[in-house]
Amino acid sequence: MITALYLAHLNPVTNAHVEIITELKKQADIVKVMPVVFKDGKREINSKSFPFNFESRKKMLKAIFGDSIKITDDYAFQAPFKKYLPPLVRRKSWKLRKQILDGVEGDYFSYTGDKAEGYMLKMYRLRPKIGERKSLSATSVKEKLYDAALGKKSSWKKDVPEIIIKIIEDEWETVEKFANEEDQTTRIVGMKFPKEGYSK
Repeated sequence: MITALYLAHLNPVTNAHVEIITELKKQADIVKVMPVVFKDGKREINSKSFPFNFESRKKMLKAIFGDSIKITDDYAFQAPFKKYLPPLVRRKSWKLRKQILDGVEGDYFSYTGDKAEGYMLKMYRLRPKIGERKSLSATSVKEKLYDAALGKKSSWKKDVPEIIIKIIEDEWETVEKFANEEDQTTRIVGMKFPKEGYSK
């Protein structure tokens, strides 16, 4: 039994994510997909970099893959996020590793298209396989979504599966909400964290 672990933002789910997960399904018996979640207690923290909440991203993934993949919120950080840093010496970080491996039996590997992230996954003994970085990024799709919300010309619909266009359109208020906002995230050790949770 081999499990592939895919830890990613998936905000939103793009054609590139679908391609990666489809490939992982060929390499493993179980694919455990974990959209990153930032929480303050039970409240999920969303921002311009992380507009769609976990349930929305889960809906996107299920629309494409149904029950053929396992989708969990085990890749969840609890505020204050500084308690995870520096990563290797913080108890919270090792607790996060335990969450990520929850329910995983037998052999496993994690996937990333980012070499720096691959190094972090290796330090946590998550057995990373580093794939080829896709040219399409969720960040570029988000920017196109915000352009569309601000009335600018945008080609975002070409970058996501047709079934996900409907989910995003149903949640267009979320896109509009963050389109004019300042990005409330900060980059620490190669990872983005919401500022409000990190500074506490």
